[in-house]
Amino acid sequence: MDLGFEPGLARCAWAGADGPRPDALMVAYHDVEWGTPVTGDIELFERLALESFQAGLSWSTILRKRKAFRAAFRGFDPAVVAGFGAEDRDRLMADAGIVRNRAKIDATIGNADRFLAVVAERGSFATYLRDSVPGPPAPLPRGSVPGGIPARIAASDALSADLRRRGFGFVGSTIVYAFMQSVGLVDDHLPGCFRYRG
Repeated sequence: MDLGFEPGLARCAWAGADGPRPDALMVAYHDVEWGTPVTGDIELFERLALESFQAGLSWSTILRKRKAFRAAFRGFDPAVVAGFGAEDRDRLMADAGIVRNRAKIDATIGNADRFLAVVAERGSFATYLRDSVPGPPAPLPRGSVPGGIPARIAASDALSADLRRRGFGFVGSTIVYAFMQSVGLVDDHLPGCFRYRG
């Protein structure tokens, strides 16, 4: 059976590669994307939006719907999403391929406008993040275990507070920390994982 990934590599437990039915999407996300630095504004906007939609759901649910999300949100180009109106909101609420939560949809559309304002102010969202989050990210200590990874840290608290001050929605500290993990602002690969840098 072709799993679509290299079996036998040690990975963070959440990737689910060692279970009886490995989720190839989760494993690929872990192996290629999670914790890898992202600098492109469209990709940063997508990751922030998807982390917001993930609140209260599993990440595997979001990954399975990612292609539909990209189509529904027109590639997550913030300049396009910021222009969405009432018809787009209705279209998104009727799209069974995505998470149909009006508050999250409204927040994503509103966040696109605020995202563009940050880009206009700082030149790029990546520059804003670099100036807001101390770096480069340090690896977890060698004795770290899955249950020891925090859900938020002081840097996510500060970034969340600044985003909320700027008018962003669905950017609580836990969501922001997951975003930081996703785009390589923190490095939470566990000791023993083939991506661990310690």
